[in-house]
Amino acid sequence: MMLRAVIASVLFGLLVTPMVRAQDDSLGDIPMAEPGKGIVQSAQLIYALDNKPTPQCHASTIAESKHGLVAAWFAGTHEKNPDVGIRVARYDGTDWSDSIEVANGIQNEDLRYPCWNPVLFQPAEGPLMLFYKVGPSPSQWWGMVMTSNDGGKSWSEPRKLGQDSKLGKKNPHLAGPVKNKPIQMSDGSILCPSSTEHDGWRVHFERTTDLGKTWEVIGPINDASRFDAIQPSILTYRDNRLQILCRTRQGVIASSWSDDGGETWSDLESSGLPNPNSGTDAVTLQDGRQLLVYNHTTRGKGFPSGREMLNVAIAEDGQTWTPILTLEKKDGAEFSYPAVIQTSDGSVHITYTYLRRSVKHVVLKP
Repeated sequence: MMLRAVIASVLFGLLVTPMVRAQDDSLGDIPMAEPGKGIVQSAQLIYALDNKPTPQCHASTIAESKHGLVAAWFAGTHEKNPDVGIRVARYDGTDWSDSIEVANGIQNEDLRYPCWNPVLFQPAEGPLMLFYKVGPSPSQWWGMVMTSNDGGKSWSEPRKLGQDSKLGKKNPHLAGPVKNKPIQMSDGSILCPSSTEHDGWRVHFERTTDLGKTWEVIGPINDASRFDAIQPSILTYRDNRLQILCRTRQGVIASSWSDDGGETWSDLESSGLPNPNSGTDAVTLQDGRQLLVYNHTTRGKGFPSGREMLNVAIAEDGQTWTPILTLEKKDGAEFSYPAVIQTSDGSVHITYTYLRRSVKHVVLKP
């Protein structure tokens, strides 16, 4: 019993120590993703590396529409370049369609801004929604939305989301869901996890009851004094609690909880999982478990570090996370900015940036 207790304590420490060293071989026994083996049903690039429609791409999103799966990402010469637009592809159950650019940042014949961070969301009623940002940088961008009634084949004209003084004078523009998908509440309202970067990294929420026509801002919930946090994901619990997991500059994924439907939130705390200042995403599974896709690394010397490794973890309670799968691991490479959903058939679908040159789509069995 003594030995068992010591082993349990060591394993627990690996999961809850805020600054897990990337060089630790704590994931040595976690299986690598192999299509057709274990929980990995399939894995494929949305488009081949030798058939890139643009030199670079990043920040994918995926949703199950009423007409099938749809994915989007921003793409162009490179991030921040004015030619970066939003591209969309559709999945027929076997292969992905060729992507097309559906949005850009053209303001007039003399001015064009880059696009950023698309987020797809299918409400219970209404069209598929595509949120994205336009602007010279994350501290200066503004949120846009467009809709599709045919599963991403055609799109409405984009429109700005608006402004709110709660977001500050430097940039009062609403962003919508800043990177990760919203959730739809029992009353039909859509709660978007969001954040700003113009006055420190701060997390807030944007809620709409009319499919994006009008908005209410909740927060910001942190003052960046302890955690510089952005890009939250929202998890739900059967006792009606909500949880968010956030990217931070502090080397860990931060967590906060709400007991009142997202009206108020606890102080951000360390989840115990490492974060190399890179985006994550999470989803509440149909069986009540929580699934997180993230880089189980920090920044620094040694391999793997930064965005060289991408992982999947599971938790029953949102606090004790168990890594179960390594999606990618390669020295000097980048695998980042995951998006994850569970579809109506129970399958888990993950997309992520693959070397900044393509988007990879992985399907996990429930």
